[in-house]
Amino acid sequence: MPFKLIVNGRPTTVDVPADMPLLWVIRDVLNLRGTKFGCGAGLCGACTVHLNGQAVRSCQTLVSAAANAQITTLEGLSPNASHAVQLAWQELDVPQCGYCQAGQMMSAAALLAHTPSPTDQDIDDAMNGNICRCGTYLRIRPAIHRAAVIAQNGSPQPAQSAQNLAGKD
Repeated sequence: MPFKLIVNGRPTTVDVPADMPLLWVIRDVLNLRGTKFGCGAGLCGACTVHLNGQAVRSCQTLVSAAANAQITTLEGLSPNASHAVQLAWQELDVPQCGYCQAGQMMSAAALLAHTPSPTDQDIDDAMNGNICRCGTYLRIRPAIHRAAVIAQNGSPQPAQSAQNLAGKD
């Protein structure tokens, strides 16, 4: 069945079963590989995308539920990795293996779009359910705070240090 989607600002039509998870449409039909398969049960967050600005688990979102909606994948945050979250992730060297980081960044970007100056509790609440097997959580929270500063300043200003942002000075 054909479905009209708007992915990263571009309209497209896909002819897939109505019950196909959005994750597989994004990865296998549209060939956008930034969105990852993790658990397939919506528990780990590796497959997080934005649906009309809200962070959703694409492995549990049917393509029929995403028809005519604005879908943003990691590739759609910016054409050149200049989104505040992407810059902060690079600056603070957040990823270890990197597998979960697309979902982590998508959840963080959704948080910052709705809460430009998040508290630690806001971050914990928004990132709850995004699992990182490598344990980069100690770098994720400072990176989200850093991304908030970058977004507010309009351009990256050098951070004092990752330790200062993490409160370890």
